[in-house]
Amino acid sequence: MSTMTPPEIVCEDLVRIFTAEGVEVQALQGLNLTVEAGDLVALVGASGSGKSTLLTILSGLDRPTAGSARVAGHDLVALSARERQVYRRDTVGFVWQQTTRNLLPYLTAAENVALPMTLTPRRRPAAERRSRVAELLELLGVDHVADRRPAELSGGEQQRVAIATAVVNGPRVLLADEPTGELDEATSDEVLEAIRHMTTELGMTTLIVTHDPTVAAHVRRTVRIRDGRTATETLRRTAVDEHGRERHLHEEFAVIDKVGRLQLPREFVEALDLRERVRLGLAADHVRVSPHDLPGDDGDEEDR
Repeated sequence: MSTMTPPEIVCEDLVRIFTAEGVEVQALQGLNLTVEAGDLVALVGASGSGKSTLLTILSGLDRPTAGSARVAGHDLVALSARERQVYRRDTVGFVWQQTTRNLLPYLTAAENVALPMTLTPRRRPAAERRSRVAELLELLGVDHVADRRPAELSGGEQQRVAIATAVVNGPRVLLADEPTGELDEATSDEVLEAIRHMTTELGMTTLIVTHDPTVAAHVRRTVRIRDGRTATETLRRTAVDEHGRERHLHEEFAVIDKVGRLQLPREFVEALDLRERVRLGLAADHVRVSPHDLPGDDGDEEDR
């Protein structure tokens, strides 16, 4: 029997269609995504690519039009309204881009973090709640602002307190929608490093949606979404060379779906001026893609 841990997030052929005034817009067009338990993944893409739509589905705030989505063993298509409430409370934590949406302005940082613990059926003893709040504020480097209200915090401090609030009930998955969108570069780095540290320490699975390419440096895996589908993935790892020196490596991969479709990176398409049709050549260990009017290529010559 296999002892492998199942993926924490699995999306298969996910479709989301919005209709307004008789016009249909396909925000997701058969998207596939798998995120392993304990991983920290960035989902990047331009505005309108479908990444925020995906996050609202994974958070339980919306339903897909077609396809399937499972998070921490929950089938998001089959959940009832009551089960969806429990799922949002216990299974996933959520951080918004807008700092003002994450925290109640009239509560202190510590009170904001403690609040979700008072909304669960099993109310923890006061001493246990205080200990949990202190633990998370220290883990995220904001224990010094525990008694301050949000208006007295910097943007970076607000987001780190918001992260503590999102994970205080011990969700298995953290979803963050543009968590650094309103921050400068230096503060963004601090928040992202705090998320990375917290993900490791708590053993959570974290998915960050962003259009900021600098986020990629803080995660092991970056998934790029384009036109409602996953297009490419970049994996990062550390290797040691023959001299004992560490090298940071990254590799980019195109994503191929179950019917054989893939999206070529835009820079590749533009560099070779690929349009409408391309020539394909099958070799023993690779597939060649070239412009259909490549000089001297009649399409019949075997790829060597």
